[in-house]
Amino acid sequence: MRRTAPALLALLFLAAAALTAACGGSDGGGEPLVVYSGREQELVEPLYAKFTADTGIELDVRWGDSAALSATILEEGDASPADVFYAQDAGSIGVLDGLLAELPADDRALIPTQYQDSGGRWVGVTGRARVMAYNTERVEAAQLPGSVLELAQADWPLGPIGVAPTNASFVGFVGALRQVLGDEATQAWLDGIATHARTYEKNSQIVDAVAAGEVDTGLVNHYYLYEKLASDPAAPIANHYFVGADVGSFVNVAAVGVLAGSERQADAETLVTWLLTEGQVFFAAEAEEREYPLNATQPGLEAAADLPPLADLSGPEIDLAALAAGLEGTVQMIRDAGLVT
Repeated sequence: MRRTAPALLALLFLAAAALTAACGGSDGGGEPLVVYSGREQELVEPLYAKFTADTGIELDVRWGDSAALSATILEEGDASPADVFYAQDAGSIGVLDGLLAELPADDRALIPTQYQDSGGRWVGVTGRARVMAYNTERVEAAQLPGSVLELAQADWPLGPIGVAPTNASFVGFVGALRQVLGDEATQAWLDGIATHARTYEKNSQIVDAVAAGEVDTGLVNHYYLYEKLASDPAAPIANHYFVGADVGSFVNVAAVGVLAGSERQADAETLVTWLLTEGQVFFAAEAEEREYPLNATQPGLEAAADLPPLADLSGPEIDLAALAAGLEGTVQMIRDAGLVT
């Protein structure tokens, strides 16, 4: 088995909340396909049900935090029961490169190269942009910053900023900062934002806090706004996008890969192909949360009309695969800033 100890330690840090894996089996005959799912159950359980209805392949879903599930797979090694890992972010799946099988070329061809592993072992399913959520009753549009770098200024005028420092999305964003700014400037940004940050465990908690006026702003993924508005349409909250070349417009991916030791490789690859085709329709048209479908070859498949085009959020060029390689250092920088005690 291949195990990278520093990566495992970093993943265990990110999984500060205990792994809450649960099994969702099937009544059908034969052994179900085992999916380790780092996506939120409320979001993707209907997606999995649709896959089973379309293909007849039953799933045994183990739910949990992406970082915790990655750590579990690293510990299990070749003995892992997982057939497929569907992760919240590129960093969490990237540390498993030695345990993942190369995906079929036809699947990889469906997704732009910047949203997949150069070795062909994982591929992005949907894109998730970083944004600043803000309270529309307490913050005027003219007050919003042009760059995410302004959030670290000592004279930041909008009070505490909600951040989730152990969440994989925040860690991935800090990894992107390191690629663009270098370590010294990234540490300075972390140190600056730590002086007026209020920390939470999850993006959804930040959005709730912004809507309640507990904080005026918070750094989250773009789709949490729509999840909030689906349950509370009158919530005074909106997304602010850092467009253009600003690193604040970083787009990470929810990604999927097949475990190299899977005895159900054909069915596992069927799930991957389905996520990159029929599953894209679910995210574009059916899910309350609006993620960006990444299959650029599927005619007429576009993100929701109220989202800015993905091309406008390209920001600087980020090597998503490299986020995993730098995970240990990124985690240590977050610790050094005092964002995690």
